[in-house]
Amino acid sequence: MTNNGGVAGHILRSFIERVERLEEEKKNIMEDIKDVYAEAKSSGFEPKIMRQVVRLRKMDGDKRAELEALLDIYLHALEGYQGGSDGASGEASDDDASEDAA
Repeated sequence: MTNNGGVAGHILRSFIERVERLEEEKKNIMEDIKDVYAEAKSSGFEPKIMRQVVRLRKMDGDKRAELEALLDIYLHALEGYQGGSDGASGEASDDDASEDAA
C-alpha cells in the first residue's frame, strides 16, 4: 500500500473514480429527465408545473399539507392587502365560494 503523507493512494483513487462514475451517471440521468420534460411539453404539458408536481409528490404528507396551508394563508393575506384589484383575487373568490358551499 502506497502511503504518501498518511494517505493510502490506491484507496483514495478508488473513491475518486467511483465518484467520477456516479457523476457521469447523474449527468446522463439529468439529460434523460430533460428529454422527458421536452417530450411532455411537445404533448401540451407545462414542464414548470410538472416539476412542481414532482417536488410536491416527494414531500411527506404532513409537510405538504403545511406548505399548502401556508400558501393559502399568504394568498388570502395578499388579496386583502391588494383589495381585490388584480386577477389573483378572482381565483381566491372562487376558493371562498367553494368554502362557503361546504
